[in-house]
Amino acid sequence: MASQMTEMLKGALEGIVLAVLATRPAYGYEITARLREQGFTDLVEGTVYALLIRIEQRGFVDVEKVPSEKGPPRKVYSLNTQGRAQLAEFWRTWGFLSERIDALRPAHPEGEN
Repeated sequence: MASQMTEMLKGALEGIVLAVLATRPAYGYEITARLREQGFTDLVEGTVYALLIRIEQRGFVDVEKVPSEKGPPRKVYSLNTQGRAQLAEFWRTWGFLSERIDALRPAHPEGEN
């Protein structure tokens, strides 16, 4: 089941990270920590950092370098107008898929009581 979870998460992670940033700006480790608090315990930090680079390149976030007490400045990401539009599209798509998947699910799937 873990590999199925990993594959499904890959497809949704961009929207999930945008949703986290919609609540308030954050830096990479902070985003990872928030997601782990939400139950995404197997999430690897490197995956989040790679995604942050992609969403920055796609213009969905604004980045501010903030001094850090420990080491180099932190990159703090905040959702911008284009990112909010992308997040809205994610939620529309998620709703569409979720409704159709739920409609396919039997009342008592095999293996469940």
